[in-house]
Amino acid sequence: MDFSIPEHIQSLCKKIRAFLEEEISPIEPQLMEKGFFAMEPLINEKRQAVKDLGMWAPHFSKEYGGMGLSLAEFAHVSEELGRSPLGHYVFNCQAPDVGNMEILHHFGTDEQKSKYLEPLVAGEIRSCFAMTEPDHPGANPTWMGTTALKEGSDYVVNGHKWFTTAADGANFTIIMAVTDPEGENKYSRASMLISPMDAEGVEFVRNISVMGEPGEGYVSHAELKFNDLRVPEDHLLGGEGAGFAIAQERLGPGRIHHCMRWIGICERVFDLMCQRAASRMVAPGKPLGTKQIVQTWLAESRAEINAARLMVLHTAWKIDKEGNYAAREEISLIKFYVADILQKVLDRAIQMHGALGMTDDTPIAWWFRHERAARIYDGPDEVHKSVVSRRILKAYDIKVS
Repeated sequence: MDFSIPEHIQSLCKKIRAFLEEEISPIEPQLMEKGFFAMEPLINEKRQAVKDLGMWAPHFSKEYGGMGLSLAEFAHVSEELGRSPLGHYVFNCQAPDVGNMEILHHFGTDEQKSKYLEPLVAGEIRSCFAMTEPDHPGANPTWMGTTALKEGSDYVVNGHKWFTTAADGANFTIIMAVTDPEGENKYSRASMLISPMDAEGVEFVRNISVMGEPGEGYVSHAELKFNDLRVPEDHLLGGEGAGFAIAQERLGPGRIHHCMRWIGICERVFDLMCQRAASRMVAPGKPLGTKQIVQTWLAESRAEINAARLMVLHTAWKIDKEGNYAAREEISLIKFYVADILQKVLDRAIQMHGALGMTDDTPIAWWFRHERAARIYDGPDEVHKSVVSRRILKAYDIKVS
C-alpha cells in the first residue's frame, strides 16, 4: 500500500491550514461567546472567501460546484477542517448537510435535486436529518414509531424525533419513517421523505440542552414532532421501503467524515498540549514538559492519533475501491476506536491545562462538551464492538445471538 499523500492534496491541505489559522481561529472565541446566529453574517463572509479560493464543498461533485475529491482524498481535508469548530461549516461539508447531499445525489429525482440539492451544495440553505427517537432508544434503525401512511397522493407523517442536528434554522429535513408497518421484511418497512421545515405539521419543540448548552443553528440538536404532516409522494426518496438501505449507504462515508474530523480535533488539541508543556512553568522554575507523566501523555497521544489516522485512511481507501459492504467491519472498527482516542486526548489535554482547561479560553472544553457524544451517535461503541466480534467468531463456527 502506498502511504504517500498526493501532491495536490498536500498543497490543498496547506492552503486550508493557512486559511483556518488566519481567518477562522481568530473568530472562534466570538462563536463560543455570542453563538452562531450573531456570528452568521461574518461566517458567511468567510464562506464566500472559501468559494472565491476554489475550495468550496471539497467532498462533492464538480458538476454541482464542488471539488470532486475521492473519499480517501477528502479524508485528509476533513482532518484539516476538524482543527476548528467552524472548519467544516465554512467549507460547506458539515454534518448533516454532507450526508444529505450524498443521499440526494444518489437517490434524488431531478426535481428533488433542483429544489433541494443544488441550493444545499451552493450553501444557500441548510438541512437536517430526522431519525433518532426518544421513545425508541438504541441503535436499531428498523425499530421506530414515526409513521408515514399513504392517503391519496400524500404521505401523512406522525411521530416524535429528537437529536435532529442543525434543525434550528434548517430549510428542509429528511425524515425516516415507517411506511409499511406490517411488512414481513423489517428492513423494508421504513422510507425517507423530504419535507420543508416550515410545512404545516412540523413542530419545533426545542433545542436540547447538551451538558448545559442548548446551542443554536448548525451547532444544535432539536426535538421535533410531526403532527399529521402531509408530504407529497414526489418527495419520497429512493422508493418506498428504501429507507434502511439508504441509511446504510449514508453511514459508511459518514463515519470517514466523522473520524477524520475527530483526528483533526486531536491534532489541534495535541498542539495545545505541546505548547502548554513548553510554556507553563512549574516549581522549581522548569517547564511542565519536564514532568515524566506529561511526557507519557504526549507520547501515548502521538501514537494513538497516528494509529487512528492509518486505520481511517485504509477504510476510506477500501470504500473507494470496493464499496461500503466490503468495508463494513473496518467501518465499525474505526467508529469505536477513533471515538475512544478522541476522548482520551481531550481528557489528557484538560488535565494538562489544569483550571485553564475547564474554561472556554481554549476550544478544549467546547470540544469536550460537544464530542462526548462521539461514542454514542452513528451507533454506540458497544454495538460496533458486538458487530465486529460476531463476524470474528463466525469464522470459528461460533454463533452469537
